[in-house]
Amino acid sequence: MKPEISYTYRKVDHCNMCHSAAVSFKVLGKRLNRSQGRNPRKLKGVTSTICKCKKCSLIFPNPLPIPQNIQDHYGIPPEDYWKEEYFTVQPGYFSNEIEIAKNLLPFKNGMKCLDIGAGLGKGMIALTNAGFDVYGLEPSIPFAKRAVEKMGIQQDRLKVGMVEELEYPENEFDFITFGAVVEHLYDPELCIQKAMKWLKPEGIIHIEVPSSKWLVSKIANTYYKLIGTNFVANLSPMHEPFHLYEFGLSSFEQNGKLNGYSVASYQFHVCETFMPRIADFMVKPIMKITNTGLQLTVWLRKN
Repeated sequence: MKPEISYTYRKVDHCNMCHSAAVSFKVLGKRLNRSQGRNPRKLKGVTSTICKCKKCSLIFPNPLPIPQNIQDHYGIPPEDYWKEEYFTVQPGYFSNEIEIAKNLLPFKNGMKCLDIGAGLGKGMIALTNAGFDVYGLEPSIPFAKRAVEKMGIQQDRLKVGMVEELEYPENEFDFITFGAVVEHLYDPELCIQKAMKWLKPEGIIHIEVPSSKWLVSKIANTYYKLIGTNFVANLSPMHEPFHLYEFGLSSFEQNGKLNGYSVASYQFHVCETFMPRIADFMVKPIMKITNTGLQLTVWLRKN
């Protein structure tokens, strides 16, 4: 049995991305600190209040639960998440993202890159193979250790710590990637601001985040209302995978006006529905047509 995690709670009085005041927040409902299943009323646990910014569609818990020790969330050995074969970099890994980044830059061999949330170092390896001069940042001590010991990442190229706490020189990197990272951060705007400071003018930042338009969450939320509850399926602030935010495209468009960048390109990805397989035949095509898939990817250009 996992030990209980201790939290402090930070009241959110303005939208982290567009700075709208709390008066623009819409309360969506409650989220348990565990899988909710078909009837969350029968389950025990602690709930978070989930809100949505009506201006930019950012979804977040309010107040924001912050663990006393970040390793309570991310100090789990990689083997607890993935099988041994996950330590292999498959051909084509991260290739689509690299191709888009190269076209947007445009790319020259040896351009300097920072992988924020490097994990086991697979992205660092793919980027190195693609001709970038690559550095990494990883908050999880066990992940960083395995990246060095099992994946061959050079220790002097991988910093261990929170992006909020670490520093790099200004205008140092041509390309920075946040793959499946920003939704875990307690202050996404601060981290984007820091990355922009480290980025060269006209450089590109790649970010992958959960979309606040995901159709499956809307279906689940409708179901919870129909059975007479105020629970929602959005986010997982106090249980794995510890998602604190879902983003709209407008979240980045509005934040870019405040922080000196523009959205150079974006994609919505269908990914999984986590519904019975028979439902996929209907739900996946709808998500593709309506841009309501699970994942949003943006490429941000520094002005």
